[in-house]
Amino acid sequence: MKWNLIIDVAECENCNNCVVATKDELVGNDFSGYSAPHPAQGNGVVRIERHVRGSGHHTAAAYVPRMCNHCDEAPCVNAGGGAVKKRDDGIVLFDPVACKGRRDLVDACPYDAIVWNEALQLPQTWFFDAHLLDAGWKAPRLVPVCPTAAIEAVKVDDASMQRRIADEGLRPLKPELGTRPRVWYRHLHRADSCFVAGSVVTGRTGPVECVEGALVELQIQGRRMETRTDPFGDFRIDGLARDSGPWRLDISQSEFGSASREGVVGSDSVVLEDIALTGQARACPE
Repeated sequence: MKWNLIIDVAECENCNNCVVATKDELVGNDFSGYSAPHPAQGNGVVRIERHVRGSGHHTAAAYVPRMCNHCDEAPCVNAGGGAVKKRDDGIVLFDPVACKGRRDLVDACPYDAIVWNEALQLPQTWFFDAHLLDAGWKAPRLVPVCPTAAIEAVKVDDASMQRRIADEGLRPLKPELGTRPRVWYRHLHRADSCFVAGSVVTGRTGPVECVEGALVELQIQGRRMETRTDPFGDFRIDGLARDSGPWRLDISQSEFGSASREGVVGSDSVVLEDIALTGQARACPE
């Protein structure tokens, strides 16, 4: 049975309760065998990254809590020479005595999850509040303080965790590194993918009006994705890989007509100018 952390990006509202609770637990407190006191100032071992995509009223912000990933193939363990250990329950611990003066360990982490305590000359991380778990707590402090239940700690066998990963579409950060993190994210596409978005309006003479319920179809890399415009005429097709290349958009509504657009998905999301429906309407399933 091993610990894992599951974070739902769609539910994180950047309240920073997890950051504050972790600081409250670790700043100035000495937990022998687990951690020396963390400093009150400087970077904490839990932080929240803000990711912004799009522009105008199609701007979307997502918040991604970041901390030690407790990797199964942890670079810090490999570099530590015994000063950093991986417990049987999956938790990575920095020995606060053996790690003294080991500033090199800060650079060993590809996730920037290790901070340097200048006063104590120590590398420090979020150690899953192992001192609390070993005392009988059901979860680290950052779990119960989250008002949207965006963070969940689970202790299960690897097979059970793999089933959850598949069923819920969970992903780790930077899987290409092969470090096998034990922190998993739901809805991570809100931070690391692109979307195509726009607003659909009438193209007839007279006042321009928003078109609700128009069918929007996107063709990209042999895939077909679709959605319908909301009451404001807006649409967004999300979850597109960065640099995924050319796309074609076809929009239709039985009363007002149709339109099409083409473009390329690069490193950023695509926000189109207002799309006016014109011409002969094509059949549109309602």
